[in-house]
Order: sequence, then C-alpha cells, then structure tokens
Amino acid sequence: MTDTDVDNLPITPSPSAKPFSAFERMVAWRYLRSRRKEAFISVIAGFSFVGIMLGVATLIIVMAVMNGFRGELITRILGINGHMIVQPIDRPLEDYESLAERLKAVKGVTMAIPLVEGQTLASGVGGAGTGALVRGIRAEDFQSMKIVSDNIRSGDLLGFVAGDGVAIGSRMAQSLGLGAGDRITLVAPEGDVTPFGMTPRVKSYVVSAIFEVGMSEYDSSIIYMPLEEAQLYFNSEGLVQSIEVFVDEPDEIDTMRPLIEAAAERQIFITDWRQRNQTFFSALQVERNVMFMILTLIILVAALNIVSGLIMLVKDKGRDIAILRTMGATSGSVMRIFFMTGAAIGVTGTIAGFLLGVVVCLNVERIRQFFSWLSGTTLFNPELYFLSQLPADMDSGETIIVLVVALVLSFIATLIPSWRASKLDPVQALRYE
Repeated sequence: MTDTDVDNLPITPSPSAKPFSAFERMVAWRYLRSRRKEAFISVIAGFSFVGIMLGVATLIIVMAVMNGFRGELITRILGINGHMIVQPIDRPLEDYESLAERLKAVKGVTMAIPLVEGQTLASGVGGAGTGALVRGIRAEDFQSMKIVSDNIRSGDLLGFVAGDGVAIGSRMAQSLGLGAGDRITLVAPEGDVTPFGMTPRVKSYVVSAIFEVGMSEYDSSIIYMPLEEAQLYFNSEGLVQSIEVFVDEPDEIDTMRPLIEAAAERQIFITDWRQRNQTFFSALQVERNVMFMILTLIILVAALNIVSGLIMLVKDKGRDIAILRTMGATSGSVMRIFFMTGAAIGVTGTIAGFLLGVVVCLNVERIRQFFSWLSGTTLFNPELYFLSQLPADMDSGETIIVLVVALVLSFIATLIPSWRASKLDPVQALRYE
C-alpha cells in the first residue's frame, strides 16, 4: 500500500467510526496483499501461515492417533481380559459354577467366566515352536466374548463346542504354519508323575478356529481350549484358577468391588484392570501430555513469526500510519488495522490446519499404507505397536482446545506490534520510516 493508495481511499476515517469498520478491514486486507516492495514481509507472513497450519494439523493428528491407540488398546485388553479378576484365598475354587452364577447376578455385571490358565510350548508344521498361554474356558463363555468369537478368520467353533478342538490367534497360526483343521502340539512342563519324576505332558489338538482380535500380543500367544479339557491337561480336575468378571462401566470399577465381595460369600482376592495395567496406561497418559506441550511449541514458534513480520510491516508502513492519523484515524483504529492483519494469518492458518488434520485423521491408515509401500518397509510394525492398523480418534474437546490455543497465541502475537504502531504520532511515524 503506497502513499497514493492512502490518499485515494474511498472511505475517510473519523474518530466516531465503529471498531473494526469497513475502512479498517479494507486497509488490513490491502496490507496482506503481496507487493513487490513488500515481498520479504509477504514471505515471512507465508511462513507464519504455513507454520501455524502445520502446527495445528500436527497437534490434532498426534492427539487423535494417541487417543485411537489408547482406545483400541483398552477395547482389546478389556475385551480379552476381565475387568475384575476374582481369585480364592482360603480354599480352591471348586464351587466355581455356583460362584460364577452369583457374581453374574450382581447388577452391572455382564459376564463371569471361570478360567484355567497355563503356559505351554506350542509346535506346528515342520517343528516350529513358540510359547503360548492356554486359557481353558466354557464354550458358552467363549461365544459371549464377542471381540474373539466375532473375529474368526477361518474355521468355526463347532469343534470347540464339541470339546475336541482349540482356537488360536492368526499370528500364531502364521508362525507355526497352521490352518483350520491342522493339529497343534502342546507341551506342558508339569505333566504326569512317574517313578522317574515329573515328565512333561505332550498332547495334540485340532485347530478348530483361527481368530484375529487385531492386537499382535494376543494373536500370537493365546490358545483357547474347552474348560474340561484344560482341567484335564493341567491336572486341575473340578477346579479353576480364577473367575474373570466383566462389567458395564469399567471406569466405575470401584463401586462394583464391594458388591462382588458380598456376592462371593467367601474370602476372595480381587484385582481390577487398572491395577494390572497401571504402569502401561500411566505411561500412555504421561506421553500424551508431554506430546501436547511439545507440539504446542510449534504453534508458538509460528506465532513469533507473526510478530517479526508485523514489526517489519509497521516499520515499512510508517508513512502510511502518519497519513492515516492526519486523515483522522485514531490510535485505536491503527492498532485494530495491524491487529486484523496479523490475526488474519493466525485465523486462516488455524482453519487450514484444522481441515488438514481432519483429512489426515480420516485417512491415516491409507496414508500409512502408502508410505509403507513407498519406502518398502513396515511403518508402525504390529509386533512393536501391538495393533495391526493405525487408529485415529478425534476428540471434539481436545480439538477445540487446540484451536483455541492456536488462536490465542496468534492474537497475543499481534498485540505488541499493533500497540507499537498505534503509539506512533504523525511526526514520529514520518521519522520512523
């Protein structure tokens, strides 16, 4: 904007003009337009816009991915494992059938599943072997665990229901070279007692079903076996080791604890999902908070670019400020002009970053697959990150906080140079340039 532009303005400012009037918006818009003389300032403004856009988008994407990661882990962990684990104290759980019925009758409890667990060595075709956790479970309880029974990739549950087949994870089946209908051999270290000591128990089972819950730790290590067969295999006839209780509201587990203790009618020891996974989920929460603070610095740096760009613009427009003041523009009007100039960069950058973040979050898995194909490597290896797909869950509250933080930093960044411009009187403004 040149001196001639100011002289030819169609609107003459007056002290009585309303704040953010058409005149002020027009002058601010002209200052945003690129001129050859102001090319360097325009470059700084462009970098500020890109910085805020990338900062907002990055913060939205990272928070969404971390929310999705946590949500998927909780869904899978709590879908496989009970929200509360009931274990005996005074005597073994030989009355597990009646105890499970009493616990299931408690209001808020959805399932009470008796379990027998044991570590084994599993081997398949060609002698390949891997460690496995065998979980003995009743057929009706297994069918009630929808995260497993609804994700059968091959085979069916007929053999499991009949009591002569097992269900294994997809990654275990892949590593052992097994398919539905093949036989898997299990070796338990504690087997039969002979005159020569304890001998390992070796037995093979038909693989009735192959499931995939999407969490590699479970898909590669868990074998589900009919409860009665597991009791025989682990020398626990008529007994179970624990009862896993599933509730409607896992976050309100503390209110359920006294109800479960009262319904048990015997001495029991209870551990809940938060105690069993406390370190893991606490680490996720700390990492999430730290990432938010670190990535906010990107927006702060971009906002500082707005400060430098506006200071240079004020210096370049010293003569214009003098002319505007002599035409009747108040110091507040000048401040609002430069405030709108800088705020426009922050607002448009925030909006663009929000749109970019939403687009990436909606297509994050496709983007991961594309870069995996482009680089020829596996990004976010499921063996390391536990999930077979990269999730993204945008939280509306967090997204609003990100947008508010970006806008507030952008507005604060414009105050100092805008205030500096408003304090120039006509004589000082002419000298300032």
